Amino acid sequence: MKKILLALSIFLTISMQAQVDRSQPKPGPAPKINIGKPQSFKLSNGLTVLVVENHKLPRVSATLTIDNAPFAEGSKAGLSMLTGSVMGNGTSKISKDAYNEEVEFYGANVNLHVGGGYASSLTKYFPRVLELMAQGAIDPLFSQVEFDKEKEKQIEALKADEKNVTSTSNRVRNVLAYGKNHPSGEYVTEETLKNISLADVKQHYANFFSPNNAYLIITGDIKFADAKKLVEKNFGKWKKGNSPKIEYPDPKDVQYTQINFVDMPNAVQSEIALINMNKLRMTDKDYFAVLLANQILGGDFNSYLNMNLREAHGWTYGARSSIGATRYVSTFRAASSVRNAVTDSAVVEFLKEVKRIRTEKVDPQMLADTKAGYIGQFVMDIEEPQTVARLALNTLLHKLPDNFYENYIASINAVTVEDIQRVANKYFSYDNSRIVVVGKGSDVIGPLEKLNIPIFYFDKYGNPTEKPQAKKVDASVTPKVVLDNFMKAIGGADAVKQVKTISFIGKTSIPGAPAPIIITMKKAEGKFLQDIAMEGMGSVQKQVINGDKGYMTAQGAKQNLTADDVKDAKYDLAPFAETLLMNASDATVTGIEAVDGKDCYVLKAGDSSFFYEVATGLKLAEGKEVEMMGQKATQMTYYSDYKTVKGVKVPHRISQNVGFDLNITVTEVKINEGVADSDFK
Repeated sequence: MKKILLALSIFLTISMQAQVDRSQPKPGPAPKINIGKPQSFKLSNGLTVLVVENHKLPRVSATLTIDNAPFAEGSKAGLSMLTGSVMGNGTSKISKDAYNEEVEFYGANVNLHVGGGYASSLTKYFPRVLELMAQGAIDPLFSQVEFDKEKEKQIEALKADEKNVTSTSNRVRNVLAYGKNHPSGEYVTEETLKNISLADVKQHYANFFSPNNAYLIITGDIKFADAKKLVEKNFGKWKKGNSPKIEYPDPKDVQYTQINFVDMPNAVQSEIALINMNKLRMTDKDYFAVLLANQILGGDFNSYLNMNLREAHGWTYGARSSIGATRYVSTFRAASSVRNAVTDSAVVEFLKEVKRIRTEKVDPQMLADTKAGYIGQFVMDIEEPQTVARLALNTLLHKLPDNFYENYIASINAVTVEDIQRVANKYFSYDNSRIVVVGKGSDVIGPLEKLNIPIFYFDKYGNPTEKPQAKKVDASVTPKVVLDNFMKAIGGADAVKQVKTISFIGKTSIPGAPAPIIITMKKAEGKFLQDIAMEGMGSVQKQVINGDKGYMTAQGAKQNLTADDVKDAKYDLAPFAETLLMNASDATVTGIEAVDGKDCYVLKAGDSSFFYEVATGLKLAEGKEVEMMGQKATQMTYYSDYKTVKGVKVPHRISQNVGFDLNITVTEVKINEGVADSDFK
């Protein structure tokens, strides 16, 4: 399974990269721009409406924004998320199915959530579509059935995300930067979700979904007078609310630069993030200089960080930085995912580039190119009527001068080399930087300690903890002992020997792609097949191995596997890899490591590692050294939800990270049936 999923990862990665234009626009004469002003009005209930007429196409869209200040949800963290997920399921007068069927009948798009909503349709249907949007927003149907369904879905999503190193890094980073009691620092757990009732959702909606904190933007083929009539008719009866406003103390930076380490024993690479707090506002005189300074440091493909860590060293697929400019406290962050072996070196280079932009003046040509990129993007964006409305909303929310965007290009061009260095020293911290590293402690802590940067240890929820200590395995635990325990755990050696063929059918999902169905077949005589089919597309990738030969097909092209390819897949060429590991002369038990908090014996054979739970004997994971786009990495596969099929326990949930989490649910397992030699031709 590992090789075909790896190929799928490469295919998707290359496809995405092919769409990225890394070139920088060259500086030219500053274009003259004329940003149109939306027409606006305000309802008596406080709803502010902006209308941008654009009659080029017969379409109209409406965007509703609820502007509430951030607030913490405490023991019911996830309440806003859950409230938003049950909105848009009809109204007290229209059932969910009837509501969705009518939207679909008009070929329209209506989405509602706790922060507002969106609707779009052809001009002739817009009056009814806006009415449906308003009804769904003002009179949402909160049913117990939909609430229970959405809560369970959120809980399952949390479980599926437990092993995700990036998600852990994001959670811990926010907890440590803001604190658990701050709106930006709290996180959702299964426990907090279970604390939420349907009554909580209804009360949350009543408190925070209010017209006096709302903005409605209408753009497209509609006249202002008509838009005003429609809004007054559909939103005029929306009653004012009284959203509570809570003040929170501003989080502070650490007193000195330090590493905050989180141990993820089976992480195949480390997540690194350098963080410091900031209160940059769009009205600040430094705003445009900070935008450009961040772009030079890490906001662009050609930035200091990316050209160093990716292009010069090949340690990562990308290193980036970002800085928030909000009405509330935010962060500056520089981050990347790197191989375990270079974690310490990457930390050094991150600090080096932050120091560089603070102490060295940027090359004037690089500054000019960066300006050109910003200006070019801005000019393209303002051609869209939605952008005009969004900029007008920004002007209101951030209390910007009326000519802020008319002067945007001039403000960008006014930034000097000296400004870049000045704001870098003010907003990009070097001496008070929190460096959050999430990775495999046994691989990276030793080298990190040699940097002479203080290290503090935390668990995956941001709680202080002790330095992780490696667990030694007793000398009596040999590969045979571990493998015998596994055989007993799944049904016994005799039962395993009776398995001559096995086949799986699994379902998964890929972001932005049709849902794949994965078929895997194995036969004891060294035969292996895996076929990935997409809904509506049929087979998109297939791998077959028959003895010492094999091939792979992808998008209609066929490629024979090399002898090394077949050798790399040797432990896939049996219904259970353990029957082959029994005879592996290079198999060794190297130690005990945790998988999902469970101690596992680690059995190594060649470039493969297998993790067997100490308590049960079951295999919870395996890893393999692979090469992807010129970089070596360990690719992990996790096994869970063992169920008995014809006397043998087989995992029914398989998870793998291939640039994103691929979670496969096994829907069918067949043993000693349904597999023929002809399948491997």
